[in-house]
Amino acid sequence: MLHLLKEHDVIAFSTERGLVDMDKPYDGFNITWYTDDDPKHIADCRQALCQMLDIDNQHLVLPRQVHDTKVAEVTADNLGDKFDGIDALITALPRTCIGVSTADCVPILIYDAHTRAIAAAHAGWRGTVAHIGQKTVAAMKERYGSNPADMKVVIGPSIGPDAFEVGDEVYEAFAEAHFDMSRIAHRPAQKWHIDLWQANALDMQQAGISASNIEIAAVCTHQHYDQFFSARRLGIKSGRIYTAIMIK
Repeated sequence: MLHLLKEHDVIAFSTERGLVDMDKPYDGFNITWYTDDDPKHIADCRQALCQMLDIDNQHLVLPRQVHDTKVAEVTADNLGDKFDGIDALITALPRTCIGVSTADCVPILIYDAHTRAIAAAHAGWRGTVAHIGQKTVAAMKERYGSNPADMKVVIGPSIGPDAFEVGDEVYEAFAEAHFDMSRIAHRPAQKWHIDLWQANALDMQQAGISASNIEIAAVCTHQHYDQFFSARRLGIKSGRIYTAIMIK
């Protein structure tokens, strides 16, 4: 487990594969129930994580993401729901772990120290272009009265700028979404490279969060696919990292 946020009253982390045959796409720690992994393996991993966090199964929440920007609140009334078609979760429930599933996409964790509300968002390149980070912050403001000045953000392990090669159409999508391309893109050869870490950090700043309160783990899943699942290295049919946050 890679710990991501040093706050005494919250835990934020990304799961690691563990000791694995790194070329076997499902070998390692995986709780993502909508992969083609063995259901027993998924259940065993989930149980182990619940024991580690000292919570029951219903308080370990993972949505089924679809590269959209819908945000859902986790409450005492919907614990155990699948949250189908959701790419970001928010909650103020203590001892409730919310997280997102990634294997190169960017996981974003948010903690509001004043209201003790938290969020987890899944930002693939489409979600980043659609400003899912800003929409998650807006949902926290609306639901909990959160002030971005009180928020801390962690951008977890995901594909790095040296590995994320894209075509002109993806570059244009970011440009049309008003990203500062001089800060997030470069073209060392035939293809563009996009810095999704920086793009999402800039998006968080646009939402009103101080740059000093945004931390980038700077761990490239493509490079470190022995430690973290990478869809570009292992294929889409592979395990997933669970990047999550919980109020203690």
